[in-house]
Amino acid sequence: MTRLDGRVERGNRTRQLVLRRTVDIASVEGLEALTVGRLATELELSKSGVFALFGSKRELQLATVREAARIFTERVIRPAGEVPAGAGRVWRLCELWLEYSRGRVFPGGCFFYGVMAEFDARTGPVHDAVVRAQRDWSAHVERTLDEARGAGELRAGTDVAQLAFELIALLETANALSVLHDEETAYRRARAGIARRLRDAAVDGVALPQVP
Repeated sequence: MTRLDGRVERGNRTRQLVLRRTVDIASVEGLEALTVGRLATELELSKSGVFALFGSKRELQLATVREAARIFTERVIRPAGEVPAGAGRVWRLCELWLEYSRGRVFPGGCFFYGVMAEFDARTGPVHDAVVRAQRDWSAHVERTLDEARGAGELRAGTDVAQLAFELIALLETANALSVLHDEETAYRRARAGIARRLRDAAVDGVALPQVP
């Protein structure tokens, strides 16, 4: 049993090593750039060993999407949830997302922005996994806004679906322009736009950052 447990532990470590590399590659070059041969060479592993961990290129791609979602949750979703429900949590969620992009958690910027463009017009399990990730994120932003409305910090008539769409659009535009131009001006503009939209939706007396 000890020997079996050791093999499982080594396999899990190798799997994590491979996935840490695949999310970086995919964020820059896309999921189609992932190959067993490339990963084996770069990580100095055997091709058979890498293949045994995933079984197919499709499963490798799906595992990469799942790993990116896990990292995103750890860096953005979970810490924002530590802030009490309200406009402050919405702001913190957006700030963390911008820092996730600006800090290049993935070298290509937002992992999901890139793979959405790669798979948006395709069909199949990888496309479906990317769709689920996008819908989960949009739903989370809407839910966070709805909680703020329920806490009495956003106006009762706030259209949370529309506001979520606008906030996400600002975040993704900042990411795209920053990656394209290799500069950070877009993040400042996104923060200003998000703060403005939240101030417009907030009830009187709710404290929000004054971003120029």
